[in-house]
Amino acid sequence: MRHEVAVGRMLGMPPADAFSKLSDAWPAVVGELFAPHVSVRSLRAGVCTVEVDGPGWATQLRYSEHQLLQRAEECCGSGVVTAIRVVVTAP
Repeated sequence: MRHEVAVGRMLGMPPADAFSKLSDAWPAVVGELFAPHVSVRSLRAGVCTVEVDGPGWATQLRYSEHQLLQRAEECCGSGVVTAIRVVVTAP
């Protein structure tokens, strides 16, 4: 194992291509209704931080977390995304 990979794992970083896979598949993961309002900000230690453009979208997304985690697992593999953290962007 390369040293950079080992250090990345210790810091809670996902596999090298996980973030790009998740970002590319995000519209399919989140669905057509949410896609224009939600974007992936980061992926670290299994926590996918997303930002939404309003508090209403944040509430809806939190209610859908279980389904989103299932779709993210299909996209990135088991254990890569274990939780979703929602952040509302400032107006």
